[in-house]
Amino acid sequence: MKKLGTLLLLLVSGIVLAACNFGGGGDSDTTEDGEAMKELNVSITSDPPAFHPALATDTTSGAILASAFEGLTRLDAKGEPTEGMAEKVEVSEDGKTYTYTLRDAKWSNGDPVIAQDFEFAWKWALDPENAADYAYQLYYIVGAEEYNNGEGSADDVGVKVIDEKTLEVTLVNPTPFFDELTAFYTYFPVNSKLAEENPDWYKDPSGEDFVGNGPFNLDEFASADHITLSKNDNYWDKDNVALDKVNISMIESEATALKEYQAGNLDYLGAPFNSIDLNALDGFKEDGTLNVSDQAGTYMIVFNTKDEILGNKNIREALTIAIDRQGLIDNVTKGEQKPGSGLVPLTMTGFEEPADYFKSNDIEAAKAALEKGLTELGLDSPADLKIKLSYNTSEAHAAIMQFVQQGWSKNLGIDVSLDNSEWQVYLEQLDAGEYQAGRYGWVGDFNDPINFLEIYKRDGGNNQTGWTNEEYTNLLNQVATETDEAARTQYMKDAEEILMSEFPISPIYFYTNLSVKQDSVKNMEADPMGNVQLKYVDVEE
Repeated sequence: MKKLGTLLLLLVSGIVLAACNFGGGGDSDTTEDGEAMKELNVSITSDPPAFHPALATDTTSGAILASAFEGLTRLDAKGEPTEGMAEKVEVSEDGKTYTYTLRDAKWSNGDPVIAQDFEFAWKWALDPENAADYAYQLYYIVGAEEYNNGEGSADDVGVKVIDEKTLEVTLVNPTPFFDELTAFYTYFPVNSKLAEENPDWYKDPSGEDFVGNGPFNLDEFASADHITLSKNDNYWDKDNVALDKVNISMIESEATALKEYQAGNLDYLGAPFNSIDLNALDGFKEDGTLNVSDQAGTYMIVFNTKDEILGNKNIREALTIAIDRQGLIDNVTKGEQKPGSGLVPLTMTGFEEPADYFKSNDIEAAKAALEKGLTELGLDSPADLKIKLSYNTSEAHAAIMQFVQQGWSKNLGIDVSLDNSEWQVYLEQLDAGEYQAGRYGWVGDFNDPINFLEIYKRDGGNNQTGWTNEEYTNLLNQVATETDEAARTQYMKDAEEILMSEFPISPIYFYTNLSVKQDSVKNMEADPMGNVQLKYVDVEE
């Protein structure tokens, strides 16, 4: 989410660190050459929900996959697309046909990376039987949407293998950000030879059939305990990879992760791996070690519009405008976030100014909308409303949701209960529509507002609200074909206005990247999308 998107953006959640051989950035081992081994120690909240590039939808899975795999392009340390598996790309004059020449690269088992690996992976993601939530990221390709919707065939998809080193991709429309898309995990290749022999290759991340083409190998996966990455000696650019080993522990509590960082057992706290304990932010600000930067992400509450209560627009409006966003930022999150005024973050070109779709903490207007909603639902009193507010387990999420709960109960007089569950379970609940109101986060996959707006273009996928709107969808279809940038931006603004007028979501704030790192850690700052490319990270004495 992201991604969850959609970041979704994860906040870290606690388990013992014993088995992970923490070195605090130190060199407890040596390489085969006898040199000190460079190790990085980080933590995540729980098991990544997906180890298959086509099935991932969250930032934790994305961070692991970006280390083990590589697309035609790769993001550099600043988040800009740079060379990956493709050593050359030619684009047709009309901007619709891309011809990629692959470099001589190998999978971690020594197999050559070939054009068929990309064709196989992309068509697997589009195959409706595989139910990949992020399949729509491939809809820029001719025939992709039709195949995914069961209205076309795999043969009609505009991905053509010319030979083992040449891949031709035909797009529906010119797509200026396609170089960024090919760096995203949905576009990663898989070893087609192994995947055809063993379709379940990704279900055992420590197995011999789990091979990657990225800078690191996934050596160990111990569920609910740790993941170990090691430098991939078959990676084409291995000489520019500084780290020999990455130890990733699973720590459920932000307070526990903080203690391990302060003890020198963790080298970094921050996106996309975890978050900083809210209680520690003031201290890190005071000593000057807190790194803060704007992030292309939106923290929000999503509403299940198929629910009997939350299906009412006036109820959703009342809940949205009753939230004191600035009070939440000042007193709870304390991360210099900006109040959420729409879906698209202020970092996106054309959306830099806060939108005026609604006013936060407008209690009188909220009560008026609530009264309309109650009448429409045939209810007599706000006390008759019972709403469950769900979130994935995290101390930070709990604090934020408690703030919202108290505001709704105190100012609107409704009965609000809280419900939390582990990350994987929570995602399953959202996908199944088994919630009323739920915490959601979306961090940009690429630097264009369409990445946020297209979530709600259709029901399903990463849209768990059940809300759709024909006019909204038509506007986004116009965005896809519009070449005039000003007109394209206006279509997107018009679409966002429709979305926010019906309140299927309640934006809370726009994310900031908050991180701290040990002095020995170099080149480890999250880019505007919240990514950290471990390929570029170094650890020095």
